[in-house]
Amino acid sequence: MQHFEVNYDGLVGPTHNYAGLSFGNVASLANAKASSSPKSAALQGLKKMKALHDMGMKQGVLAPQERPDIFALRRLGFTGTDAEVLHKAATEAPAIFQAVCSASSMWTANAATVSPSADTANGKVHFTPANLTNKFHRSLEPQTSGRILQAMFNNSRYFEHHTHLPDNEHFGDEGAANHTRLCREYGHAGVELFVYGRYIFDSSKPAPKRFPARQTLEASQAIARLHGLSEDNTVYIQQNPDVIDQGVFHNDVIAVGNQNVLFYHEQAFADTEAKLAEIQRKFGDNPLHFIKVGTEQVSIQDAVSTYLFNTQLITPPDGQMTIIAPTECQENDSVRSYLEQLTQNSDSPIKRVEFFDVKQSMRNGGGPACLRLRAALNDEELAGANQNCLMSDKLFSRLNQWVEKHYRDELAVDDLRDPALLEESRSALDELTQILKLGSVYPFQQD
Repeated sequence: MQHFEVNYDGLVGPTHNYAGLSFGNVASLANAKASSSPKSAALQGLKKMKALHDMGMKQGVLAPQERPDIFALRRLGFTGTDAEVLHKAATEAPAIFQAVCSASSMWTANAATVSPSADTANGKVHFTPANLTNKFHRSLEPQTSGRILQAMFNNSRYFEHHTHLPDNEHFGDEGAANHTRLCREYGHAGVELFVYGRYIFDSSKPAPKRFPARQTLEASQAIARLHGLSEDNTVYIQQNPDVIDQGVFHNDVIAVGNQNVLFYHEQAFADTEAKLAEIQRKFGDNPLHFIKVGTEQVSIQDAVSTYLFNTQLITPPDGQMTIIAPTECQENDSVRSYLEQLTQNSDSPIKRVEFFDVKQSMRNGGGPACLRLRAALNDEELAGANQNCLMSDKLFSRLNQWVEKHYRDELAVDDLRDPALLEESRSALDELTQILKLGSVYPFQQD
């Protein structure tokens, strides 16, 4: 039986915009209100997906959500036709309106937590959509995320889907952005690392003071229970509160793992040495590489601005472990120098770096790792998943044509109140669900 890690990248939606909604995300705040290019953003993302496919990786596509979220506005008391709802919300409650227009679902690392069948008690792949309760604009996502994931992984023989955790801060869950899996091979049982920012029921424990800790220990423990993980293959690690206060809003901004490699900044975790020892103990006697980046090598500021750790760490079929990095890493002297030293070191398991232009995503606060949800699948599970969502030359061409047909070249914040944009977006998403064979996953399709 063959085993693969499949990257399901979020397809950028037709209303991609910069709203600056994510307090604690430095890049998001810095680019608030700037004009965006939905077409460029979508094409950049597709180009990266195709490049990984061409490397021999299994690559999938995850559909965006409908925005503006008219149904959320109606729940909040705005009435009338869709055009009237848009006008009233944009005029009377502009902050709420900006939130329901958020483009954040493009970052599918936050869509869910996925545990492979090799780790779970019942031998199925488990999915739990993230509730994303820390931000109103992201809390609108889990229901649709769940429907999309169920349409993509719709064979109950192989896949088990859970409802997202309760919608409150006690169980704040940010999905795979705070979850890393280490293993010898993708099909072998691994160790799942859950990184949390705070204890919700114990205020005496360390916590950030400036920016919010979005993931709670209690949420991580609940996900592990739902997925049937054991104590022997689970490690809970607290993120360093100080780095959260420096703009490291998720663990995948400060650490990334792949197979037997954990690539992390020395300030990433609290109680680092004890937790690394626990990981090694549970991983067993097999080789495990902890690659620590010192502050003198790369500052936290440079790590955040370039998203050095919000890169994809992958193993293509040629076995040469590779970092998929944004071009910002290439443009920063200290980060570029570090990556050159890393890949030239004969003892390093990371052999290559490939740079990609994903500036439309970077400006909104997310790098290559934010754009993908990882699923370790064997060949039977992959065959049991929705094949229409897997990248191919044909799908790449079809989706590029779809973007060219439906997406605007430029979008200003004021354009979001245009009823014509809503209709354009719905037309695009309706066609997309037919291309990907998802069925009726959007509220406007079910109404």
